[in-house]
Amino acid sequence: MSDFYQNGIITNFHNLTRRPVEALEADLVRFARKRPMSLILPSLFSELEGPALDNIVNCLAKVPYLSEIVIGLDRADREQFLFAREFFSRLPQHHRILWNDGPRLRALDAELEAEGLSPQEPGKGRNVWYCSGYVLASARAEAVALHDCDIVTYDREMLARLIYPVANPQFNYEFCKGYYSRIAEGKLNGRVSRLLVTPMIRALKKIYGPLPYLEYLDSYRYPLSGEFSMRVDVLNDIRIPSDWGLEIGVLSEVHRNYSTKRLCQVDIADAYDHKHQCLIDKEAEKRGGLDRMSLDIAKAIYRKLATLGVQISAESFRTIKATYYRIALDIIETYYNDAVMNGLKVDRHSEEQAVELFAQNLMEAGRIFLDNPHDKPFIPSWSRVQAAIPDLQERMHAAVEEDNLGNV
Repeated sequence: MSDFYQNGIITNFHNLTRRPVEALEADLVRFARKRPMSLILPSLFSELEGPALDNIVNCLAKVPYLSEIVIGLDRADREQFLFAREFFSRLPQHHRILWNDGPRLRALDAELEAEGLSPQEPGKGRNVWYCSGYVLASARAEAVALHDCDIVTYDREMLARLIYPVANPQFNYEFCKGYYSRIAEGKLNGRVSRLLVTPMIRALKKIYGPLPYLEYLDSYRYPLSGEFSMRVDVLNDIRIPSDWGLEIGVLSEVHRNYSTKRLCQVDIADAYDHKHQCLIDKEAEKRGGLDRMSLDIAKAIYRKLATLGVQISAESFRTIKATYYRIALDIIETYYNDAVMNGLKVDRHSEEQAVELFAQNLMEAGRIFLDNPHDKPFIPSWSRVQAAIPDLQERMHAAVEEDNLGNV
């Protein structure tokens, strides 16, 4: 059972009573009459072949309050898309698959590219962005949740708790972030959040002072979770990165657009496990694994600080690295002691290897940040797309209908 602590920056919803999921869902069914709800599932085709997504779909088939489920499907050819249509057909809710590699959506992407509005990098950010545009176009929901498709510990309560704060018409929250402990097979996981983000934020606070943005980020218990929910109007104006900085980018955007009184986080699971990234993906042609992730996250935070008027120079990054490294080593000790008391395993050698890599990447991310002053890291907001191509969302909706109901 979690504590009931409120840190005063954003509201924290705890799991104090282990309220049955049936009771939560009964409330959500009532809420749906005034505030209909959608779910976005960004997915690779490969995830349809694993056990996690099969269980997720079986769980979702029992959810009574969703008006719509939108699946973004990446890396799928025609036969794989047809397989996906059959795979998701067991869902009783209205559902649509965005075949992002199909000719209809590719044609729309080319149109956006001609206007300089298309996402520049493939990946989760691009997938989520297109799904967000479709949710806005379909106009079936006023609240929307998003979670990953590789959660091996998934159950219905996770979604119910995630969407509850933004679905309740008596609450005034615009955005909600899910959090949980990262424990699996007797080990403490979540290395990037524990060993990069937290010590990096605290290093920056030590160097630049307690900036409101840094205090805000530090208030999230799991800033890198892929599970969040929001009112649909939020989707229209946020600009998100297309790389691994997606989660930090979303947090930065809602902080820019809304009072912290309208933002919250919720405990959605006692334990959570999904596909694990290796520290360095030696087989990838480009940088991958936690190596690439840490680089993109650091760049996202540097960019945000720059927009707040923080002066960052080449010399600054050496100070950031040194301060981060000392704080991160202390945090390793803290987490190790916590794990031992709870009978969990932590490989201190691999933890220190991760911190050494992350420290180098703080410098590398700084170099990239300074060397690319004209970089455009964000996907344009949907409000900008609407201004440039007023009928694009309508045509996207029609293209998705044709892909899902017609011949492909």
